[in-house]
This record gives sequence, structure tokens and C-alpha cells, in this order.
Amino acid sequence: MAITYEKYHGTGNDFIAVEADAPVEDWGAFAVEHCDRETGIDLGGRVGADGVLVLSLEGGAPSRVRMRLYQPDGGTAAMCGNGARCVAEWATRRERSEGLDLRERTESVSDASRTDGREFVIETPAGDRHARVGDETIEIEMGVPSFAPDEIPLARERDEALIREEIGGWEVSAVNTGVPHAVTFVEDVSTVDLELMAPPIRHADVFPEGANVNVAAPRRGDGGFDQRTFERGVEGETRSCGTGAVAIAAVAGRLGLAEDSRVRVSPPGGDLFVTVPDEGPATLSGPVVLEGTGELPIP
Repeated sequence: MAITYEKYHGTGNDFIAVEADAPVEDWGAFAVEHCDRETGIDLGGRVGADGVLVLSLEGGAPSRVRMRLYQPDGGTAAMCGNGARCVAEWATRRERSEGLDLRERTESVSDASRTDGREFVIETPAGDRHARVGDETIEIEMGVPSFAPDEIPLARERDEALIREEIGGWEVSAVNTGVPHAVTFVEDVSTVDLELMAPPIRHADVFPEGANVNVAAPRRGDGGFDQRTFERGVEGETRSCGTGAVAIAAVAGRLGLAEDSRVRVSPPGGDLFVTVPDEGPATLSGPVVLEGTGELPIP
């Protein structure tokens, strides 16, 4: 038996989107099989994916979308910024093309049709997130970044924020932007052997649930930051990480490294824009691309 899917990416962070009512008994096993970068889904020459988005579009005004993300290791993540932005694109196409089959839906709805400022509420394990769909970008509310030890979470015995402390030979700061992140600033992200430096931080005792690991470097001229991220659950580097981009902007603001509340963060897959206000939720904005559609077998 096979089920239909759509595949999206947000600045290179790619996801398989499927309906929640598909007859799959084990979504974790489904993600393990189809996200594998060597043997998984092959669409346009790029094998595998960074996760599977299991989705259902509900009613309401604005419409609500229930989102669950299954990662390549079979586990789940409470929140994913680029994934949530892809969900908003998926929902827009659903609402714009009621009654069409999958192929007609994806072929008939162009990017130009998204200029009406459509909004959605995306239900995630990290809480509701509001999404706004524009003509070229999709913006998602990301919640309020937290440096509180019990919210990241940090080791139980800690009662202070983790700011500029040495872990695994690197100066690290920790923040929760929907999921836990460790951030370290360097002069040039391209010189870092991320596969070597990240695992000791990702598995450090101070992070009882693990952490995503980000390296960031100030960009000359625009006040932004280059980004590379080693993702927990993917267990490797991804082309982009939305919660990681917000983590970098939040830590930069905390350390006085950000020139403005709106920051350009540039992972390998493209530019993202993050706003971290003094009060209220951060936002993440960037493009979303539909890569294609098809069918996948149920393992």
C-alpha cells in the first residue's frame, strides 16, 4: 500500500508532508525509511528529508492546522520553524483548491496566488503558532525564546541561565526556541568541523534531553549572521534550521551582538529573517518551495 505526499523545503530544510488520516500505523518507522539520506525518498536528485510532517486541516477563522513532526531517527520534535512555514504553504494549497486531486492541486496553485495575506493557526506540541502567508515569504510566530534552565531544559541542579560557558572546548549559550538550542559564535562558520564539534555539546550532561548545536558568525555589512546547525534527531547538519536561526538571533540580542531586533540569519540554504522583540513572540520569515508530489510505500 502507498500514500500520497507533497515535499516542501524552506531554505533547504526539506519535509515530506502527508495527511494525518493516511493508514500508517507507525509514523516513526515511516520517517526512518523515507528520510534516510542514502536510501530514502528520491525527488529531483536529493535523497531523503529532514522530517515527515503529519498534518490535518481543521476549520475555524483563521483555519487551524494540526502538525506533528517525525524526525529521521523516528522520534518527534515539539516545534520546527521551517517545517511550520511549509505547513502554512501546504494549508494554503488545500484551501485554494478544495475538490481537486493532489496533482491538480499542486499544479494549479502558483506562488502568485498567495498574495491575499492568508493566516493560519498551527497546532504544535510546543503550543499554537500563527502563520501569515505573503506573496514571496511565509512568516511564523515562534513563541518567546526562553533562557530559563527548567524550560530549555538544563540539568536539574542548575538554577542559572547557561550563557557563555565552556562545553566541549567551545563557548556556548543555551536557549529554548520551541526546542533546546546551544549557540556558539565564531569568526567563520565554514572553518568549523561541525560533525566533530557538535556531538559532545549535543550530548553534554548539562542537556538532559539533548540540544541542537548552532555555530554563527557575524556578517560584514548587513548586521546579520551566517549559520550552520547540527540537528538533534537528524543527527547531522541540515541546510537550514528555523528554530536555530531564532536561537542565534535571541542569543545575539542577549549578548549585545545584534544591531537591531530584526536580524538576517543565513544558513547554507538561504536567508531567513528573525525578529526578537523586547516583549512578545519572536517571528521567522522566509521562502517556501514545493518540490513535488508522488506516492510512498508504507513500511
